[in-house]
Parts: sequence; structure tokens; C-alpha cells
Amino acid sequence: MTDALNALVLFANFVLVPALAYGSQLALGALGVTLIYAVLRFSNFAHGDLMAWGTMITILVTWALQGLGIGAGPLPTALLALPVGILGAVLLALVTDRWVYRFYRRQRSDPVVFVIASVGVMFIYNSLTRFFIGADDQRFEDGARFVMRVPDFKALTGLDEGLALRTSQVITFLVMLVTVAAVFWFLQRTRTGKAMRAYSDNEDLALLSGINPDRVVMITWILAATLATIAGVLYGLDKSFRPFTYFHLLLPIFAAAIRPRALGLVGIAALVSGAWPDGEAVLRADYLKGQPFSPPTTAEIAAASNEQSAGIEQVNQAIVQMDQTTQQNAALVEEAAAAAEAMQEQA
Repeated sequence: MTDALNALVLFANFVLVPALAYGSQLALGALGVTLIYAVLRFSNFAHGDLMAWGTMITILVTWALQGLGIGAGPLPTALLALPVGILGAVLLALVTDRWVYRFYRRQRSDPVVFVIASVGVMFIYNSLTRFFIGADDQRFEDGARFVMRVPDFKALTGLDEGLALRTSQVITFLVMLVTVAAVFWFLQRTRTGKAMRAYSDNEDLALLSGINPDRVVMITWILAATLATIAGVLYGLDKSFRPFTYFHLLLPIFAAAIRPRALGLVGIAALVSGAWPDGEAVLRADYLKGQPFSPPTTAEIAAASNEQSAGIEQVNQAIVQMDQTTQQNAALVEEAAAAAEAMQEQA
């Protein structure tokens, strides 16, 4: 029995705990990628470097606070600087959308155009980050480094193998749980979240129902930039910060967004935001409740397709009715103008 417990502790120390921390960081990044894909309908290749930008600002503010002697006690000082990093990432994302993506959105360009544009934005973000902070590794973790040390665990349990829990790992996991729950609540319960889901499901019907598309796009970028910064800072605290590393994180983040179920904990977080292999924003609460998820059947897909076709037909009918009403109003205006001219001639 003791050997089994030692093996379990050894597995947790070198596999389970690091995997939970790394998976939590990828999950937060996948949330932002999924939101952009579901609402704006393109894969944002600049997301990794947006993480690096927000983390860079957080590091610079952290160094400033440390220079002033301001800290958070046993917690990392970066947590105090995190709001400033989020603000910087949000501003950069909104400026980028206004100067780059808005033009293509108004032109109703194909998704591949947005993808190519995001690749160019990615290089700009990376260059800006390296310009301000350089390309070397940066360590900015301070405070208490461990919640549980190996000697303390051995003394507590009497086992031969020890378990070490770093403060950054515990913070990463807890922040991931809170953030995922907050995103789930926002998308499910708030009016803005429901508007984002409606816009993602059918843009034309959402516009006819009075949803402001510019506001939906702005909220989407704010959420994506916030999640990117949180994920980037947690990754930097747990490991280290290097701009090119965040570019390399893009591939596992995309994998977490596309195939969430295959990635366990990462899948749960990405699933909450609505990611599945087809990229649609479908919230699967049954997965979180522990119930097995079954892929949609052919009949369900056909029914959903028919429902979407019916919605499009309703939009077309509404447009035809609006055109008819416009023509009737124009005819009435012409009759009124003719009557006015006749009255003037009689006078």
C-alpha cells in the first residue's frame, strides 16, 4: 500500500500537478481564441502575441511596483499589476480592430482574409513586445514560492516520496476555475452574453432584433484580451516570459479550442465558452455535470440546418416586406407632392 501511495505522489508531483497548471493556462488562452472564432468568425493568429503584449505590460508595472517597495505579501506582485496589463491589451486589441479588422468586416471579406490580416498583426505585436522588453527570458515571480515543500509533505505524511506545490501552480488553477465560471455565467445569464451568442448563431437575425454589432465586437475583443493577458501572466509566473514562447503557445491553444474533449481539463474550460470541433458557440452544460457527451446525429444536424434555412427565409421575407413598405411610402410621397403642386397651380 505504501509503495502505491509513493507512486501516486510521484506521479502527481512530476505529471499531474504540472499538467493541471499548464492545461489551465492553455484553457484560458483557448477561451479567447474560441470567442473570436465564434463571434467574429476567424482564427486569430495574433492571440499568442496579444498574450505576450499584456504580459509584458504586467511585467513592467511589476518591476515598477517592486522598485517602490510595493508587494502583495506571499502572493506575486504581478497580481497587483495584472489590471494594468489587461487594460493595455484591451486598448491594443480595440485599436487593432478599428484600424485593421473593421475595414474587412464592412467589406464582408472572406474569413481567410481576416486570418491573413491576423498573421500580419501577429508580427507587429511580436516586434512591439521585443522592442520594449527584449527577446531574453524574464523572471518576475516573487513572494512565497511554495505552498507545500517536499520535506514538509514527507514529514506530514511519512511517505518516502514528496509533493511540492508551487504558489504559481495553485494560483493558476484557482484563477482558471474562477475565470471559466465567470465566462460561463456571463454568456448564459447576462443580456450582453446572450446578444453575443445570438450574433454568433445568426448575424442577420441578431441585427433585425436590434442588437448593436459594434458593441458585440467591442465586448468580444475586451473579453479575448482580458483572457489572453490572464493566461500569459499565469504562464510567465509558472515558467518564464519570453516573447517567442507565446508564439509557440499558439498551436496547443488552437488544439485546445478545436479538440477540447481530448485535452481533459483544457477541454472543460474551452467547452464552457462554446468550442467544439466545428467551432460553433454551443454551451454543453451536460459535460460539466459529468454526463457523457454524444456527437449530434445526422437527424439533429439536418433539423438544425432546416431551422437555420427557415430563419434565413424569414429574414428574406422581412427584407421583401421592408422593400414593399418603402415602395408604398415612396408612392404616397409622390402623390402628396403631386397634390401639393396641383393646389399651387389652382392658387
